[in-house]
Amino acid sequence: MKEEFMKYALEIAYENIVNNNGGPFGAVIVKEGKVVGKGTNVVTTTNDPSAHAEICAIRDACQNLNDYQLTNCEIYTSCEPCPMCLGAIYWARPKAVYYFNTREEAAKVGFDDQYIYDQIALNVEERNLIMKKLDLSSDKLPFPLWEETTDKVEY
Repeated sequence: MKEEFMKYALEIAYENIVNNNGGPFGAVIVKEGKVVGKGTNVVTTTNDPSAHAEICAIRDACQNLNDYQLTNCEIYTSCEPCPMCLGAIYWARPKAVYYFNTREEAAKVGFDDQYIYDQIALNVEERNLIMKKLDLSSDKLPFPLWEETTDKVEY
């Protein structure tokens, strides 16, 4: 059955290229043997750098399941997830991820995420992207309010 879902992920990735909708990536999310979400890379057609196949599939599945987590779900994706997608996958908490192409194979066709992996491994002060903590006074601090809120949904 896993092969069937992977073939589907590859098919929608292939069609995405044929239809000129974006990059060569597709993902499907399965729960109890049924596809509950799917997505393709639509970064260039939506002008959204976060519109990777896995992110789009997560959004679709969560909407269809009416839940912010993918409990007992599996993700089938045409390629090993990039750092951004991997982070979203961990937040969504599926039970497994299956991928077809490796990140090394993706790099060979122009999708090289090694720079991001390398930057994440550095201390914040060492990264090429300027990241600095700003301290200031404010009476609108979200973290203390969050701690005091009694009717929050923790995740």
